Amino acid sequence: MSKPSIPKGTRDFLPNQMVKRNYIFNTIKSVFKNYGFLPIETPAMEKTETLMGKYGEEGDRLIFKILNSGDFLKKVDSNELKDRDGRKITQKISEKALRYDLTVPFARFVVQHQNDIAFPFKRYQIQPVWRADRPQKGRYREFFQCDVDIIGSNSLLNEVELVQIFDDVLTNLNIPDFTVKINNRKILAGLVEVLGHPDKLIDITVAIDKLDKIGVEKVCDELRQKDVSEQAIEKLTPLLTIQGDNNEVLAVVTDIVKDSEIGRKGIEELNYVLDTVKSIGLKNAKVEFLPSLARGLNYYTGAIFEVTANNVNIGSICGGGRYDDLTSIFGLKDISGVGISFGADRIYDVLEELDLFPIEIASTTKVLFVNFGEQEAAHCLKLVKELRENGISSELFPDKAKMKKQMTYADNKSIPYVAMVGSNEMEKGLISLKNMESGEQKDVTIQDLITLLNN
Repeated sequence: MSKPSIPKGTRDFLPNQMVKRNYIFNTIKSVFKNYGFLPIETPAMEKTETLMGKYGEEGDRLIFKILNSGDFLKKVDSNELKDRDGRKITQKISEKALRYDLTVPFARFVVQHQNDIAFPFKRYQIQPVWRADRPQKGRYREFFQCDVDIIGSNSLLNEVELVQIFDDVLTNLNIPDFTVKINNRKILAGLVEVLGHPDKLIDITVAIDKLDKIGVEKVCDELRQKDVSEQAIEKLTPLLTIQGDNNEVLAVVTDIVKDSEIGRKGIEELNYVLDTVKSIGLKNAKVEFLPSLARGLNYYTGAIFEVTANNVNIGSICGGGRYDDLTSIFGLKDISGVGISFGADRIYDVLEELDLFPIEIASTTKVLFVNFGEQEAAHCLKLVKELRENGISSELFPDKAKMKKQMTYADNKSIPYVAMVGSNEMEKGLISLKNMESGEQKDVTIQDLITLLNN
């Protein structure tokens, strides 16, 4: 039998890793709830037709298809097999797929349950997604997204609130230096319009979205392959490397798109968000207008966001934007939404690299009772029960074992206190308590212990 393993791009998580992951999830969830968002869940798999065509050509290629149950080849004739046309065959052998993100399933959810929810609807969702991408540092085939969306409202106050959520979550996770990058797809639409290629918005934004990965020259090469004119590329290139504060960059871009109605509308929306955020004030986030920010997903129509942890070479850790037409794909028109997503796995890598996880989260059990034998264990069971009833996580070592083994167990689990109750302590109603960090040992009552650990 071969050595057991898991698919590339997936991971097992040990207890010490799960404790850290839950710290991230709980921190994010607490902020979501603080802003009035409600939880939902959707299935891991969706109908293939629900997902395909929503993420662009490149995104569609990264969707994991699920083979039909039973004889999945029964609808495929021998000629089709000989032709080896993967797309045609796939349509017949796969009716379901693993979700690529949480936003498209959410749009389907809204349409399907429109009579069960009140608009504007504010939802949060923390679940795994799957992408058939090439695994590398910070990029996995299975990973968690932590999403909030507001759907059924056109107000730009929603965008402002989402910037605040970025700020609150990452500040609460103690990430010291991060930037919220913002743009607007209307500005990009105006840009391609004045460049003379209004029909190539998707081609141009998909190419621009790769700027951080492949650089300016290769972006320009890709634009040429998409039949974008040299004149247009020449005008566009300075915007890919433009520098300056938000006001300086805004002035340049405003002048470029001034003859485009949709471009002017994008500038107006962007100005409102930037000005309102500035007037409210943020805790730690830097907000940067980045005209080269494109977000390759086809469904974005307004504000788009991306967040990076500065001084960490790991790419974006959050993203999102506004979508006006997503629910119309499923039959519900004129419902605009806006949402953002926190990449929990990349945030984990940032916290690990910067050593930002709090030390205390490693300890899930507060106190371990040593097992001296059957009589002592029976006595300690009652003490453990009382501690648990007071909200204190505690354990009794299950076996009568050497003291060294039991102490090693406490060390391995980062348990801060070890309680020892022998015959003398049982007679006196006391507990000999050892602080595993300082080595200090003292006798306490059960009430003393409850007070100590609750504090």
